[in-house]
Amino acid sequence: MSSTHESEHRVVDVDVDVDVVVIGAGLSGLSAADRLASMGYSVIILEGRDRVGGRVLTGEIAGVPVDFGGTWVSPKHTAVRELAGRFGCTITPQFHDGRNTLWISGRRRTYKGTIPPVSPLAVVNMARVQMALEKLVGTIDMDSPSASPNASELDSITFGYWLGQQRASSATRMLMNVISRVQWGASCDDVSMLSVLSYIRGAGGVDHMLDVENGMQQDRITETTQEIAKRVAAQFDDGRLLLSTPARRIVQDDAGVTVHSDTVSVTARYAVITAATMHRKDIEFEPALSEQAKSLSNLWRLGGLSKAYVAYDKPFWREQGISGEAISDKGAVFITFDVGSKDGPGVLLGFCDPVQFDGFDAEHRRKRVIEQMVEMYGPQANHPIDYVDHSWLLEDFGAGGPNPALPPFALTAYESELLKPHGRIEWGGTETAGEFAGSMNGAVLTGQRAAERVAERIRKETQR
Repeated sequence: MSSTHESEHRVVDVDVDVDVVVIGAGLSGLSAADRLASMGYSVIILEGRDRVGGRVLTGEIAGVPVDFGGTWVSPKHTAVRELAGRFGCTITPQFHDGRNTLWISGRRRTYKGTIPPVSPLAVVNMARVQMALEKLVGTIDMDSPSASPNASELDSITFGYWLGQQRASSATRMLMNVISRVQWGASCDDVSMLSVLSYIRGAGGVDHMLDVENGMQQDRITETTQEIAKRVAAQFDDGRLLLSTPARRIVQDDAGVTVHSDTVSVTARYAVITAATMHRKDIEFEPALSEQAKSLSNLWRLGGLSKAYVAYDKPFWREQGISGEAISDKGAVFITFDVGSKDGPGVLLGFCDPVQFDGFDAEHRRKRVIEQMVEMYGPQANHPIDYVDHSWLLEDFGAGGPNPALPPFALTAYESELLKPHGRIEWGGTETAGEFAGSMNGAVLTGQRAAERVAERIRKETQR
């Protein structure tokens, strides 16, 4: 079987009898390959990056492994938890003991609970807006958001416009904007209201999205989330996984598909594509995708989000009864979490706005992040032992993140193309999940679903 290290100008046919070629070695593609292999089908995986994992990636700070990409798993995320457990990965509860921190209008304060109590009037406003939001979430058809009541109207406005209609206070808008930036890598004014409601419905509601205990931030993978991908991928290290091998052209007929990369061509009965939706436009298809499907890949683009980690010799904030969870209304860092272990150094994770972060050099980024940590956690934060960051917009594949920031009309106009098979090609990837869309759990589920669909199609062909 061919190696990806052969001459760039040599094209080699790889196992013309393979049943399925999987494009993408993130959690979705690896889950598809894992499921197909377990059912006895032969599989080849092509990955454009020089690593596995997709939007999960391990970094290191002060000798501690950290997640540059997807980080948390909810109790409801049973698919990814099962996959992690099957390959020997363990769970670490997210630390959240103590009071949370709020930096707003140049003032620091601490509070208990999920919602920051800026003022009694602001709390009432937040509760009223959240109630209205949850009421709309309950109307969403999870199988087809575009079929929901008032879908066209909801898809014609942005989340920010809707907040204006609800007379959301500045504090409420700030909180909702933090949610929007974390989940879609975009502000409330950039994302369709219908897409927001659909995502919230699939995630299990606003409270589930915000909460640590019994919520989406309850647990982390001790070994980091990319370790799941690495361990799943290890079973294909016999030559069935080709890294640095982006799919360039896919040709299909009634008998099968042939996927061409720069170095190899793979012939298979079916293909499963799990790369981010935006990458569909980077592949030449014969026959071509429909015009609507092409527009889908242009509009379903990932938002932007970056991460910064700061390490200290100890988690001094814990000694002060502070949780490490903070929200800020200024600067590049808009939310933080304590992701240190019980016995190791103190580690704070900051989510960063790429507009205010990515364009600066490494030293300037470090300086800005630490200045904000000092504002939120006091002068002890000015003495880190290590710093590291990662800007997802600078990635070659899947640039941006964590999820598509859909503009108005994108969902109602193009939803039907998201999962529609293109001949012998089935689609996966967390964007296609419906329930749990955008999460690692959604990635695993869609990979398994695509595998089951292909297996059923092969069985039907065999029976003819």
